Amino acid sequence: MTSASDFVAFRITVCGIAELAGHSAAGVTHVLSILDPGFADPDAFGAFGEHERLDLRFHDITEERPAMRLAQSEDVAALLRFGRDLMREPQAHLLVHCHMGVSRSTAAMALILAQARPDRPALEALAEVRRIRPRIWPNLRVIELGDALLGRKGELVEAAIARYRHVVERRPEIGEMMIEMGRGREVRAALAQLRDGRGVAE
Repeated sequence: MTSASDFVAFRITVCGIAELAGHSAAGVTHVLSILDPGFADPDAFGAFGEHERLDLRFHDITEERPAMRLAQSEDVAALLRFGRDLMREPQAHLLVHCHMGVSRSTAAMALILAQARPDRPALEALAEVRRIRPRIWPNLRVIELGDALLGRKGELVEAAIARYRHVVERRPEIGEMMIEMGRGREVRAALAQLRDGRGVAE
């Protein structure tokens, strides 16, 4: 889905690799591409017009795992700089993608929106990402790094956990699947928030 937003002047698209070809004629001017290390640039970009692109390579994990690369502070700092530069180009069209358009890309988009509007609650930034891309499970590691860099004092982290909580409450089987995928830290945080009554569920 491509959408205008009341957070930023530029247009936004969030998607996965399989959807890239469908956006080749959409007038994309900027691309934030987040893929696994060593993954080749998607062939679909050959059909895109001229655009600026930031390529980041880290795995969709939240804790250290053998032979895998966690997102680092410098990765998140780079995507935030990319977002700041876009603020000077209101006619831009930003496309953010990862492998599935669910985790790394939605975390990055949430941070870009939160950076653009520090006066808006973090829950609103996450809700806006969900409006643009209804199926989201933002990567907690990326959110934590961005929260620290933006000085949000845990507000963005709590908003992301509220999203996990919303999903786990309604679809427990998704929580079980995320645990099997090595994303148990996010599920445990959601359950702790539910138990403690912290945060605001969507």
